[in-house]
Amino acid sequence: MTAIPVEPRNRAKRKLLRSPSAVIGGLIILVGLFVAITAPVLAPFDPYAQNTVIRLAPPDSVHWLGTDAFGRDLFSRILYGAQSTLLLLLLVIVLMAPLGVLVGIVAGFFGGFVERVLMRITDIVMSFPRILLAFAFVSLMGAGLVNGALALALTLWPAYARQARAETAALRQSDYLAASEMLGISRTRLLFGHVLPMVLPSAVIRLALDLSGIILAAAGLGFLGLGVRPPTAEWGSMVAEGTQVIFDQWWIAAAPGVAILVTSLGFNLLADGLRDVLDPRHD
Repeated sequence: MTAIPVEPRNRAKRKLLRSPSAVIGGLIILVGLFVAITAPVLAPFDPYAQNTVIRLAPPDSVHWLGTDAFGRDLFSRILYGAQSTLLLLLLVIVLMAPLGVLVGIVAGFFGGFVERVLMRITDIVMSFPRILLAFAFVSLMGAGLVNGALALALTLWPAYARQARAETAALRQSDYLAASEMLGISRTRLLFGHVLPMVLPSAVIRLALDLSGIILAAAGLGFLGLGVRPPTAEWGSMVAEGTQVIFDQWWIAAAPGVAILVTSLGFNLLADGLRDVLDPRHD
C-alpha cells in the first residue's frame, strides 16, 4: 500500500496547530494525563487517609480544596481521581471503537446474510437507551472499573458499526476495490489493508466527539455507586458524596464537578480541531 506523502501530513499538522480549539483542548488533555501519571508525586496528602477531626473543613492554605466527610484531602483525591477516570476512558476506547468498526466493515464488505445478521444485532442494541443499558450491565456484573468500562463499551459500539458499514458499502461498489480484486488481492487484505484505513478517519472523528460523553457517562456510573469501588477516588462518586452536604459545604461537590467539566471541555475542543483536519468537508 502506498505510503501517505509527507507534505499532506505536514499540512495536517500545521492546520491542527493553527486551530485554537485543538491547541487549547490538547493542552487540557495533556495536563490531565500529566496529573494522572504523577498523582502520587503531586498529591500533598494520602487520598485515603481519614481524619475525622478536620472533616468537612473549608479550603485553606493546608487543604487547598478542603476535606470531605471523612477528613480526606479533596485536592489529593481529585488528583488520584484523574487516574480512575482516564483509565476507564482508555478501556472504553480500546473495547468500543475496534468492535464497532470491525462489525461495520465486515457487514458492509460481505453484505448479504452476514450484513443482515450483524446489522440486526446492532439495531437491537441501539434500540435500548444507552445509559440505562449500561446501568443494567453494571448491576448484573457488579461495580468496578473494568465492569464499568465493559458496560459502556457494549452500549456505545453500534454507532461506529453503522457508520463503518455505510462507508464500506459505498466503497464496495467502487472501481478501486474492483480493480484490486481483479489483481488477485485477497479479501482479507482488501478488508484490513484498503477498506479499514479509508474508514478510520471518520471513526476517529466520531470517537473524539464521543469522549466527553463517555466521561459524563462514567461519572454518572460513579455518581450512582456503580463505578469504581470505594474508597477509590473517582470524580462521579465524589460528587455524589458532596451532594449530601451541598448547601453547607458546597466545595465538596463543586471541586470534582469542575474537574469533570474541564476534562469534558478539553475533549470537545480537541474533537473540533480534529474534525477540521480529518474531515474533508471542513477544508
